[in-house]
Amino acid sequence: MSFTLVVVFLAALTQGLLGFGSAMVAMSLLPGPLGLATATPLVAVLALPTEGIMLVRYRGALNWRAAASLALGMLAGVPVGMFTLRHVGEGVLLPILGLVIVAYALYALAEWRLPELRAPHWGVLAGWLGGVLGGAYNTSGPPVVVYGNCRRWAPPEFKASLQAFFLLCDTTVVTGHLLAGNLTPVVWRHIAAGLPAAVLGV
Repeated sequence: MSFTLVVVFLAALTQGLLGFGSAMVAMSLLPGPLGLATATPLVAVLALPTEGIMLVRYRGALNWRAAASLALGMLAGVPVGMFTLRHVGEGVLLPILGLVIVAYALYALAEWRLPELRAPHWGVLAGWLGGVLGGAYNTSGPPVVVYGNCRRWAPPEFKASLQAFFLLCDTTVVTGHLLAGNLTPVVWRHIAAGLPAAVLGV
């Protein structure tokens, strides 16, 4: 349990500093000891207060139009991801999760400057990809972060728009987990223990 609390704290701290990254940190470390079926709903629930605090902090810079296009795609993507989580084994899902994390890490380290995107359909596509990853792994960030970079958002707008997307995505994912019965007593025990660490971290 102490390892989980440290990971939750570091994940929330990362989110508070950068505006994203809590799920990348948590989902790279927690599926091993907890299992994917426990880690995914746990991280989704603990992300909600973190994202809510961040959104309140940066609400004045929120790009409503961009957040709406991301949300539109996300609502179609989350069910696909949750179906995948339920029906595909961890032996397949965990390597894919690893590839997603490594691919994003390489993108961030290389500091590639991708072309600027203006058309709204790119936001819908990024939101859909984020929804699929959010439903399966609760790691909706990479495609949305790349999209935000391609929109050349200033840091406050970047943080506000991402928090709005993450908050809606994780609320949708948590609702799906609740309906699917994935919020087991074990998950709730980890949530109760990890909530103070998440709030402290952010």
